[in-house]
Amino acid sequence: MTDGGRRVPDFFIVGHAKSGTTALYHMLRGHPQIFMPEGKEPWYLARELHVRAPPRREGIAQTLDEYLALFERALPTQRIGEASALYLWSPTAADAIAQLQPRAKIIAILREPASFLRSLHLQLVESYVETETDFAKALALEDARREGREIPTHTYWPQTLLYSDHVRYVELLERFHRVFAREQMLVLIYEDFKRDNEGTLRTVMRFLEVDDQAPVQVVEANPTMSVRSQRVHELVHAVSVGHGPLSVAVKGALKTVTPTGLRRKALRATQANVVYRSPPPPDELLMAQLRRRYKPQVVALSEYLDRDLVRLWGYDDVD
Repeated sequence: MTDGGRRVPDFFIVGHAKSGTTALYHMLRGHPQIFMPEGKEPWYLARELHVRAPPRREGIAQTLDEYLALFERALPTQRIGEASALYLWSPTAADAIAQLQPRAKIIAILREPASFLRSLHLQLVESYVETETDFAKALALEDARREGREIPTHTYWPQTLLYSDHVRYVELLERFHRVFAREQMLVLIYEDFKRDNEGTLRTVMRFLEVDDQAPVQVVEANPTMSVRSQRVHELVHAVSVGHGPLSVAVKGALKTVTPTGLRRKALRATQANVVYRSPPPPDELLMAQLRRRYKPQVVALSEYLDRDLVRLWGYDDVD
């Protein structure tokens, strides 16, 4: 409880993106002893995400009162939680969560670094944070972007384009372990979750101290998509978001002839059928280079978690 008597979350799914957090969120929402708000990612406790945040139907809570209002419909018998996948990456979220709820339980999901970064890049392109569609070129821009150069004009969060920061796994976990006891944290491995969704979910239920025998509906993780045409993607994004004279002109024309609901359906259909497609196979040479680059991170994480992720993730053959 807060001083005002309003409930704060009991647990937080802090990330990573593209590692099963959405599937876990949906499955936990179906548990009768758990309440999670309809909007998956409130982002409230990572203040850097409030700067130039993308427009959202549900908006972003700017005050503690607005944030706590997300959980008002929870029953007294339910545990309440939220899932903001960028909290793990955020430099500020761990301390903010600890200040709000020092007894919070924290759930993190980690994925093999090379495949994670490839999926993250595709997601950032899809969500229009990244405009460089070539994965290798996007990675090569990191040094320039760290200096504030080569940043796309309408990027919501330039910091998220520093790809290597997302896979400093031990450093990210240590931010949380500095303010939460080890027993308050559950670190899952994406490959385990993908192989056994239901078994992993029941592990999470036991961690949250809810009935782990409750019926569950298994949900597959979000598919990763690739952008077919960057130009069409830019046009659809401009119309949906509302930036710039082109968007204003096109939106004005559409409004005169199309009801709001139909406009939204048309944009979603365009995105599904014209803008996006299944991604091509990964560049195996680039993936091998990334595995060599990030093997020290995997070795360090293996020691930190006392689990052989070097072998699990196939890094034992990486020179």
